[in-house]
Amino acid sequence: GFVYDSRNNLQMRGLVVLLISKAAGPSTADLSFQHNMVSGIYSSQRSLAEITELIHTAFLVHRGIVNIGELKSCDGPLKDMQFGNKMAVLSGDFLLANACTSLAQLQNTKVVELISSAIGDLVQGIYYENSRLSEENCLTDDIGISTWKEQVFLSHSALLAKSCQAAMELAKHSAEMQDMAFQYGKHMSMSHKLHSDLQPFVKESSNDTVVFSLNSAPAVLHQEFLGREAWIKQIKERGRRDGRAARGLTPLCLCLPQLRDAIGAGRAVPAALELCRHHGARALAALERFPPSEARAALANIVGAASGRS
Repeated sequence: GFVYDSRNNLQMRGLVVLLISKAAGPSTADLSFQHNMVSGIYSSQRSLAEITELIHTAFLVHRGIVNIGELKSCDGPLKDMQFGNKMAVLSGDFLLANACTSLAQLQNTKVVELISSAIGDLVQGIYYENSRLSEENCLTDDIGISTWKEQVFLSHSALLAKSCQAAMELAKHSAEMQDMAFQYGKHMSMSHKLHSDLQPFVKESSNDTVVFSLNSAPAVLHQEFLGREAWIKQIKERGRRDGRAARGLTPLCLCLPQLRDAIGAGRAVPAALELCRHHGARALAALERFPPSEARAALANIVGAASGRS
């Protein structure tokens, strides 16, 4: 389930790092280590792609930890859940330790600093996701879309953005090229997150149990347009606790179609669609600084797929 969802391979971060490395090509700054290139990619960049995937997988495993205090008898034996939590902690830590060891072997202090800061960003982003769970009667975050974007960058975009930048640093590309790689990774992943958040509101389905997060982009925009008090009132009138939090989502998730329809009928969904297109356009604009190639075209196609353009 970590790498395949029955339709798509989820290990796309390493692929993006390899593609952007190939799209940038060799650097003219230092020709001494170009003999290490295979198919237009340095061996250190291949290692970086593996490290990026290891870090992402480690955090996926850690996110599998369940809150023992919220378990019910129907969820299964308590001992099994406790054992599963221990395995998730140990497995995630093992993967993260291997990633850090490989990172040190790259022998590039700037790359180590970049990827270490990305790990810190992930921890901070997950903390934001989980911080309100312990608060009583907390239905949804009281945040605007600007704060939502800051938090989503930490938890969903920082690793890919900084890995793309680090790939350019390993090839000794200019600061401008590094920044363009960072911008591509950031805006492509932001566009993908927005597209994912939009799916419960734009897909036509007769299924009344479609789960969506109250802290997804459309819900946050809906609250911003409606006002906090009116939004809470609408949740209490039309929403109800579902009790089956979607996998990987820590905020409260609902499945009541009336509340989903109320959000879909307002201005929030068109605004989220526009924001999704905006980030997709920013990612494509960053690619324009790279020379035309099959790798650049593939990266552009990824933007299209991630933002729902294709």
